[in-house]
Amino acid sequence: MRILTHPALDDITVEGLLYALSDPVRVRIYAEIVARDVPQPCCALMELTGKALPKSTLSQHFKVLREAGLIRSERKGVELHNTSRCDELKPKFGVMIEAIMTAFATQQTSKE
Repeated sequence: MRILTHPALDDITVEGLLYALSDPVRVRIYAEIVARDVPQPCCALMELTGKALPKSTLSQHFKVLREAGLIRSERKGVELHNTSRCDELKPKFGVMIEAIMTAFATQQTSKE
């Protein structure tokens, strides 16, 4: 079983966060994790785009979010449960992530 790595707070960069959130699917996944505020298994987020994402694609998105430092993943049996690291990131990045999530929510509302 592969070991999951999570970057230390000192290793997380603005560029890495912005890159991870630049993909429409990843920002939607992250917004769902933040909104639910409870560990989410990857399979619970498979149909965020209105169509099922292949498991390999979804795994890659979670990997990018994890390596950027936005989420923490924990193995529970055969599933990975993901939680947001917002509270942990706030001292270093202030309200930047909150502002991005608010802008994303506003954008989604205007599309409806």
